[in-house]
Amino acid sequence: MTPYAEVMMSTSLPSFSSLLAFDAAARHGTFTRAARELNVSQPAISRRVAMLEADIGVALFDRTTKPMHLTPEGTLLFDVLRSGLSRLETTISDLRESAGNRKFMITADPGFLTYWLLPRFHILRAAFPELNFSFMTGDYRSGPQSFDVQIRFGTGEWDGMTSCKVLGEEVFPVCAPVFLEGREPALDPMDIQSSRLLHLSGSFQRWYDWKAWLTAAGVPATRKLKTIEFDSYATVINAALAGQGIALCWAGLLEEYLETGALVRVSETRLVSDRGYFVTYDATQAENSAAARVAAWFNDPDRGE
Repeated sequence: MTPYAEVMMSTSLPSFSSLLAFDAAARHGTFTRAARELNVSQPAISRRVAMLEADIGVALFDRTTKPMHLTPEGTLLFDVLRSGLSRLETTISDLRESAGNRKFMITADPGFLTYWLLPRFHILRAAFPELNFSFMTGDYRSGPQSFDVQIRFGTGEWDGMTSCKVLGEEVFPVCAPVFLEGREPALDPMDIQSSRLLHLSGSFQRWYDWKAWLTAAGVPATRKLKTIEFDSYATVINAALAGQGIALCWAGLLEEYLETGALVRVSETRLVSDRGYFVTYDATQAENSAAARVAAWFNDPDRGE
């Protein structure tokens, strides 16, 4: 026998099943109770413990007493084994808890999150009951990637990202019926220009604004607009619902308000572009990854709305 083989034999461990059988028998004091815990037969426990004793060359139990008692060698092994198994059990428990509490992060523009995603969240949650969803709003185009799926507004071309369009960009003006004061909801563009307009500030030129819409409607920008500025689209829409003015609507976001009549369209003029809202995720993700499956849900016409 070579010295290498001698080292391998001297450092090899007994089978894990025999160590588990010994641990259960040592804790319960009988092979019968150990077998019940491990869901095996009593003879199987007896054989595994006997194999362990033969492997290490010492008796681990004094079988002349009932319940059985550990020999000094058995006590030494049990103390070391229990310490190791306790640490293993704690580590596995921590890992399971960590996996169960992992957040699946979706980042999105506040308008999309508020008016498109949250009304459909119960469908998303039912489709992926194993995921713990978390949402963040804002512009996350730079900095470390901290999301699983991101809803971006743009052309759909981002390096290193897989993307698919959820909504195209179609923009038209809306307001609450109370703002019309009895007028028909078909205002002339010149009337709209002279009306009180609800404006989203700080859009970084990513979204159309009133100047762009009025230009498309053929209204020369010769008159100073009467605008009320807000820093969030949700506040713009809340002001429109309260009858404070006319807001720009992106098709697909405010359908619930238009269907119920809480908001009405006041012009057929619309702006359309090749931009839109895209669901995106890291292109290195596998097709069966959670990110890929959630992204596919956004584009599934049969998702159950």
